[in-house]
Amino acid sequence: MQQISKIFLHLCVPVTNTLKAHISLFAAQVIYALNYSIAKDLMPTHIGPLALVLLRITGAGLLFWILSLFVKKEPLLKGDLKKMAILALFGVFLNQVFFIYGLSLTKPINSAIIMISNPIMVILFTLIVFKERITILKIGGLSLGIVGAVTLLLFKGNFEFGSETMTGDLMTLINATSWAVFVVMAKPYMQKYQTITVMKWIFLFGFIYMLPFGFSDIQNVQWETWDGSVWFGVTFVVVATTFLAYLLNTYALKDLSPSVVSMYIYTQPFLATLFAVFLGKDILTPTKILSAVFIIVGVYLVSMKPKAIKQ
Repeated sequence: MQQISKIFLHLCVPVTNTLKAHISLFAAQVIYALNYSIAKDLMPTHIGPLALVLLRITGAGLLFWILSLFVKKEPLLKGDLKKMAILALFGVFLNQVFFIYGLSLTKPINSAIIMISNPIMVILFTLIVFKERITILKIGGLSLGIVGAVTLLLFKGNFEFGSETMTGDLMTLINATSWAVFVVMAKPYMQKYQTITVMKWIFLFGFIYMLPFGFSDIQNVQWETWDGSVWFGVTFVVVATTFLAYLLNTYALKDLSPSVVSMYIYTQPFLATLFAVFLGKDILTPTKILSAVFIIVGVYLVSMKPKAIKQ
């Protein structure tokens, strides 16, 4: 992964590892923002939620194992295979299943609002696990990111918590929590091994977890009814939203803290809005621009290292 990144990024400009990590995170958020428009009509018309999750894990897992053939082989140290199984439980299985089911049982705006809790949980878990220092700038950056993201999302309207969406909202919260646990737990192993080594194993375990739940669902898929747009949407979800996005996020963990990685989730509402503007489906307003400024400044403040902060 390191060699691939160097070749790609040095074609543009020489950059530091930290900047590469930020570029990777931004690219992942672009993929997520595009995913809302590209994949929104796949379920349940063309494929069931469990079938789609199994397809995502299977396709991305195969890509990670194929890619591992072109990088230096790296055996796992004793005991780390069990850790990969735990990472797969939180980062692949629980994360994807509860996101898909949560989204199907609640409103998209509810899911987006609830996912804003992810960086908060990451910072709390990081404080507990790594004893990472919580600074005033980090709290301020987190607050700005929350304000910017919530403002953008609320302007979309139709936000409402209630008994009808409670199950889906709870599932989305579990999804946000599982991803927070994964990001914090994965950090040491992303520094210990190559990105591909970690990802191929956690997706293998993710496939083992998911197969009993998605096997019957995927047998019911009417493949022959799929047209080009459906195949494109599914391919984008598997290759971009799963394989590339996971690769970019975990690669960034090598050089950035879990709290910085999680903060980038706040850029998704702005990027989605920006794409909508380019497509003529939305317009930029002073409120949206101010929200974007809050988000960008928030991410910057959280990414500042403690040694750069004057005590």
